[in-house]
Formats: sequence, structure tokens, C-alpha cells
Amino acid sequence: MKAAQIEKYSKELMAKIVDIPIPEISADQVLIKVKVSAVNPLEILNITGAVKLIQDYKMPLTLGNELTGIIEKVGENVQGFKVGEAVYCRLPVNSIGAFAEYAAVGVDAIGYLPKNLDFTTGAAVPLTGLTAYQALHEELAAKSGQTVFIPGGSGSFGQMAIPIAKSIGVKVIVSGSPEAKERTLAAGADRYINYKEENYWETLEPVDFVIDTLGPDEFEHELSVIKSGGRLLSLRTSPNKQFAVDKKLAKWKQILFGLAGSKYDKQAKEKGIEYRFIFVRADGKQLSRITDLVERNNIVPAIDPTEFKLEDINKALALVASGHPKGKVLIKFE
Repeated sequence: MKAAQIEKYSKELMAKIVDIPIPEISADQVLIKVKVSAVNPLEILNITGAVKLIQDYKMPLTLGNELTGIIEKVGENVQGFKVGEAVYCRLPVNSIGAFAEYAAVGVDAIGYLPKNLDFTTGAAVPLTGLTAYQALHEELAAKSGQTVFIPGGSGSFGQMAIPIAKSIGVKVIVSGSPEAKERTLAAGADRYINYKEENYWETLEPVDFVIDTLGPDEFEHELSVIKSGGRLLSLRTSPNKQFAVDKKLAKWKQILFGLAGSKYDKQAKEKGIEYRFIFVRADGKQLSRITDLVERNNIVPAIDPTEFKLEDINKALALVASGHPKGKVLIKFE
């Protein structure tokens, strides 16, 4: 089968198309014939090795973190899924490989493809959906009546975070470009801040939570709009000691992440705020809840109109790295 791989970590965002054997499955896995896989900023972190302290991969590495496809084979212990069924998933962190014609995936990571989505639109849901679900339910423990602000939340993350937050009863405020305003409000956001017309840190009343999608340059501004006792959860800034402890990482990694995140922990603590970092995990049960939400609300993620095949992987990576896709960037298989 054809797959997109890297042979080593590199700042050069280049993958090679190679021929490798179709993977064998264990008793608890399914073999998925991949229909569509999504290209995320996480791919760039995997290529550069930016997250190798969280997950250090053996080389060569088949890239790709989320996919849609059809089950071709099931392991002897697998229950609840059958050959021929349409599924989607965020692959387990320690066994990624969605940029390939076939993928072997643990059954506890997969979910049925939502009935209102096809293989294309469905591929845009698992990673961001699980990130948003785990952010709101686990990291923030958000409750009805509270308010979350998502700076830069008009992209693919916001598409899932907004309806998940609204399903809990949480008020959602988003900042982003003027072009994304109507789409974001239609998704359920209670307020939209056009970053070209106003600075959110000058106009926003204090909120309970901020989910950061922009990174360290926005950290102080984000802290300034959070109530004392609130939380700032980042998808991009830096892991800290609490993250390493929660993930049960080795002691030396806890120390290292403690040092890396100490600046942010200190700044947050001075304002009575807790700083947290998230690295999303695969979870089939949570994906089933996301499927229900997607179907109930008829959520259809925005897809970038540029069509890519596996052979175009480096062009797709470049588009994601540019920061200007018009929706989720996808790789389609025949």
C-alpha cells in the first residue's frame, strides 16, 4: 500500500510517498480502508519533533492523525463493529498513520461515521471534536451559565467547540476574521469579535475560561480577560508540570515540563488563574457522543476547496503551515 512517511524529525515539511505492507491487526483492532484523511497543524508538530517529549515516534513514521474509511477486517475480540461499516477516528497518539491506504486501529478509538456526513466532511470532525470535548468536559469542567472565550476560534476547532459548549449551556464568545463572522454566529456563538476592528482585551468583560488557539504571543492578553479562579487552557503555548503529572509521564519529563511551563504557571497564578495545556487523546466512547451531537445539530464542518491526493501531501502540509486554509485540509484516496 502507499503511505506518506518521514524518516527523521526535520524543520523541512516534507514527506515521502512509499510502498509498505498492509498492516496486520491484533485481536482488538480493525483494519480500515482509508477514504479520506485530514491534515492538521499537529502533523507539522509531528514532523518537526516539537512534541517528541510527549510522544517520540520510531522511524520511519507514517503520518496522519484522523480519518474516515470502511472496515475491511475485524480482530477476534472486536464487538460492535462489522466489516463494511463506515467509521471515523482520531488515531491513538502512539500509533498514528492516517496518511496511508489502510490503517490498523484499536476498536476503542473508532466511532460510526455520522449519518449527516460523508467521508469527506466526516474526516474534519474527530480530532477537533475530541479536543473540544476534552477541553470543555475534562480540563475546564465547564458548567451551564459559565462563559468561555476562544480567541482565533473561527476555524475548525471553533466549528466543534461552539456546539459542544452550547450543549452544556455555556456561553461562547469568539474572535476571528470578518469573513468568518456569519458562519461562526450561525454555529451558535453568542458574540463575535472582529479582530480587525476591536481588541478583545479592551472590550471584553471577564470570562470564566479562555481556550487559547493562538499561542504564547497572546498569553498576557488572554489572562487579562479571565476572572480570578478561572482557567486558561492552551492548545499551543506550552505543556507544564500539571500536564506531565496528568499524563503520568516520567519524573524527568515532569521536571522538564515544569521548567518549560513555569513562566506561564507563574503569570497565571499571580492573577488567581490556573494554566493548563491539552494534547488530545483517542476515545471512541467520547466520539460516539460527538456523533450524536453532530447528527442532532446537523453540524457540517467547513472544508478547504483545494483537492489533494496522497501524492500531493507536501502541498497540503504547506497550505496548513501557511495558516490560511479555508476549512479543513483533506487528503482523498481512490
